[in-house]
Amino acid sequence: MQRWRGLEQIPGGWGRCVVTIGVFDGVHRGHQKLIAHAVQQARRRGIPCVLMTFDPHPAEVVRPGSHPAQLTTLRRRAELAEKLGVDVFCVVPFTRELSRVPAEGFAHEILVEKLHAAEVVVGENFTFGHKAAGNIELLTKLGERFGFDVASDALVSGPVERSDDTDATSVTFSSTYIRACIDAGDVLAAASALGREHRIEGIVVRGDGRGGKELGFPTANLSTPDYTAIPADGVYAAWFTHRRRGAPQPGPAMPAAVSVGSNPTFSGTERTVEAFVLDVDTDFYGEHVDLDFVQRLRAMERYDSVDALIDQMNADVAETRRILGVRE
Repeated sequence: MQRWRGLEQIPGGWGRCVVTIGVFDGVHRGHQKLIAHAVQQARRRGIPCVLMTFDPHPAEVVRPGSHPAQLTTLRRRAELAEKLGVDVFCVVPFTRELSRVPAEGFAHEILVEKLHAAEVVVGENFTFGHKAAGNIELLTKLGERFGFDVASDALVSGPVERSDDTDATSVTFSSTYIRACIDAGDVLAAASALGREHRIEGIVVRGDGRGGKELGFPTANLSTPDYTAIPADGVYAAWFTHRRRGAPQPGPAMPAAVSVGSNPTFSGTERTVEAFVLDVDTDFYGEHVDLDFVQRLRAMERYDSVDALIDQMNADVAETRRILGVRE
């Protein structure tokens, strides 16, 4: 899969293509169906499929300070798009100038003159152009005028398993819904809507040591990118993956008990993400790692003594083993 940063990276002699457009944060089950449709149409026509996304999030440019929590990094979005069969992952820098381009100009200058779109596949709620004035109806008319087809997909709904009940409920899959689940700590519901566990990425940094070796639970403390959608405070069962520098592929997923919060037993004030990787004695300092959240074990609590905290941490590790199916 090719990866372009900006439309100026379109190679000379670029021909027709099928384009799908959106932020695609999360690449959730609804996104997956839309992208699969675009790939199918590209294969049918015998031309490449281009996924066009934006960075930063358009909301931050139009309304500074409103950047939503980010479900996936651009790298993760590209990895997921490639698995779905996309040929080109194109990141368009979203600027104030781009936000002021009228809908007709966006269609003509970008979709026609730059990308040479033969077909555009988008969701039924797609908007484009200055002040989001363009919609599917206008895009279809512009397609007839400029010579490209338009396909709009309905939003996707389905059952979602939640942490607080036994019966799955049906929801419309959206990044907004998934962010709400993560903010509430319901990573099980988030995973149902995503089609996989919610992942955060980060670099391992030095912590204060209180949750580390002196308690018998050395942790990898993550520094995460800005706007990362971090689950609500609590303790979670998760999979920990080490992306070793220079290695062509990430290492195997390892079980981990993860603490998110400010460590109230020690009167902490800074919110941290700390992963105790089971059965591994490795210093991951400075390394890039991923955490895939499987299930929330409990809320963050304050304990009256260090011994009580250690007892609870032992219980958390045992529960993590049970949930992840890992033997001691």
